Amino acid sequence: MATENKNLSAYDKATIPNANGLRFGIVVSEWNSEITEGLYNGAIDALVDCGAQSSDIIRWNVPGSFELTFGSKKMIQTQKVDAVIAIGSVIQGETKHFDFVCDATAQGIKDLNITTDVPVIFCVLTDNNMQQAIDRSGGKHGNKGTEAAIAAIKMAVLGN
Repeated sequence: MATENKNLSAYDKATIPNANGLRFGIVVSEWNSEITEGLYNGAIDALVDCGAQSSDIIRWNVPGSFELTFGSKKMIQTQKVDAVIAIGSVIQGETKHFDFVCDATAQGIKDLNITTDVPVIFCVLTDNNMQQAIDRSGGKHGNKGTEAAIAAIKMAVLGN
């Protein structure tokens, strides 16, 4: 596995634009909250570390990953944000439900990125098991929330 024994969330702050003055929306799935809270914390820590003000970060919760697209769309329409981070976690089960939720969520976020002028960052873990999700939400492979925040800063600057 490419991520084996690697923390992929380290970033060089000198290469990241200053996030001061940018507004960020974070839409968080309540499903698998032990994972999504870890992702959210990683995102918040990175945004603030890179200059974002806490008062310029808006959090909304939605029931599950499938609802991230609608939550992100409403965030863009009502909150005047420079970027949105959509945070979710879908873990493989015994049915095809995993495939449908993952595909619909990815396509929905992609659709927002091509139909709006606000970047929406896909921070949805799609793991085979809980341990993989733990490893990527603050565990041995770092925190995908951190990586999503860095992407959000870069894309917000690109969009302005």
